[in-house]
Amino acid sequence: MATVNTVLGPVQASELGFTLSHEHVLLSAAGVAQTYPGFINHQAVTAEGIVELKAAYDEGVRTIVDVTTFDLGRDIALLEEVSRGSGVHIIACTGNHLAVPRDFTFSTPSAIAPHFIREIQDGIEGSGIKAGIIKVASDRGGITPPQEIVLRAAAIAQKETGARISTHTWSPDRVGDAQVRILEEEGVDLNRVYVGHSNDDTDLDYLLGLLNKGVWLGMDRYPGGRTSETPNWERRTEVVKQLIDAGFAQRLMLSHDNSVPSTNPSKEMAEERKDFNPDGYLFITRRVLPRLKELGATDQDINTIMVGNPRRFFGDA
Repeated sequence: MATVNTVLGPVQASELGFTLSHEHVLLSAAGVAQTYPGFINHQAVTAEGIVELKAAYDEGVRTIVDVTTFDLGRDIALLEEVSRGSGVHIIACTGNHLAVPRDFTFSTPSAIAPHFIREIQDGIEGSGIKAGIIKVASDRGGITPPQEIVLRAAAIAQKETGARISTHTWSPDRVGDAQVRILEEEGVDLNRVYVGHSNDDTDLDYLLGLLNKGVWLGMDRYPGGRTSETPNWERRTEVVKQLIDAGFAQRLMLSHDNSVPSTNPSKEMAEERKDFNPDGYLFITRRVLPRLKELGATDQDINTIMVGNPRRFFGDA
């Protein structure tokens, strides 16, 4: 069985257990911690991250994939400390989110890819902690030229290292289709590609089209429904059941896109956050999975999605 890099070292894919496939601990922006020291209370974020993930561990969560890229304020030392303190495996990423560095826009995929490869093979920022997945992102309106450069660089890195690719998309615009086309052009094995945020829409034609291409679907924005143009968590869960009924339980993964607050929020913001997702990293465990069972999903379906699929995605599926 293959191993996957976590922030505490390589782990057998068979040992990942119940996995949340798209999460964050600290979510910020590149350079904030260094430029404005003290703005982010790292001690408080670390402590809260340990508390929240320890609670998740106590209810069965064993691994999270933290897709926080450097432009989202990746803090690899913090992830290491939170993993050690909570007992939850954390898979960190290389790659880039939506804030593509200006320098990248004047570069080429072949010039950028070695830096992704180094973070996978040698470690991140001199820490020795190796990335376990490559993150790329495109959003409303489709793939911008700078994002295409990053996407093609990720493809080069994937083929060189075998690391998996996780994408951020805006599914109402079918952005996953465009990402997959480019990855196909670059010769990436689509069995190594996870198309994220695929539950921001209910278009079964789009979702089934992606699944028939051979990718994995991340139904990974729970609870969802923060805006009127995206479905609430109940509707998202109905779509998951429809995909199970269509025979694709073995290609789905679930997650929240959750994070720990990076600053001390106002009372109003804290209440809004709690109202939106009262269960944090446990919303799926406490609400979505019971609802799936009410809709007719079996224990085997749920185990396949939450345990078997991450194992096969990072293993030798």
